[in-house]
Amino acid sequence: MDIIKSFMITLIPLMVALDAPGILPLFIGMTEGIDKEGRKKIIRQSIITAFLVTLGFILLGQAIFNALGILVEDFMIAGGGVLLIIAVADVVRAGERQIERSPEFGVVPFGTPIIAGPGTLTTALVLVGTNGYISVIFSLIVNLIFAWIIFTQSERIINFIGISGSRAFAKVASLILAAFAVKMIRSGVMKLIQP
Repeated sequence: MDIIKSFMITLIPLMVALDAPGILPLFIGMTEGIDKEGRKKIIRQSIITAFLVTLGFILLGQAIFNALGILVEDFMIAGGGVLLIIAVADVVRAGERQIERSPEFGVVPFGTPIIAGPGTLTTALVLVGTNGYISVIFSLIVNLIFAWIIFTQSERIINFIGISGSRAFAKVASLILAAFAVKMIRSGVMKLIQP
């Protein structure tokens, strides 16, 4: 019963931190023009990457941070900076979205730092300290399965809103991504300057 209780306690915070419904607009915007098979590959890459990065962070994060003198805040600022560059480049691009996606697009930026971002990683690390590894890892798996289901249904959403709607949505999603990136940077800076 203790394992079930720990699982329920860790499931919701990780769900909020991962925020699959919230990042769905980003996925739709960033994968516009990519065929169904391409999107499936990106989803697969991103979910596997998010799992491996978060698992690695759970097991080794604090030790690595301590050894290198890296603060969680440093991690937030760096991740926010990467996302901000991606978002700004997308917003200012004129005309058709003819973006050459690298084979690692599902890994970076979608697998990490969008899905397995600083919020997810730090939440997982904190929860391990209070609830143990088994419940946190199991909660992570359940949340990533939920995210996979949401992303695989993105094509229906694209079909519902249409091509023009999708293009408009893509620009709005890029602005959301930029705002999210700024929030990450701001949170990191504020935590660093707080006494």
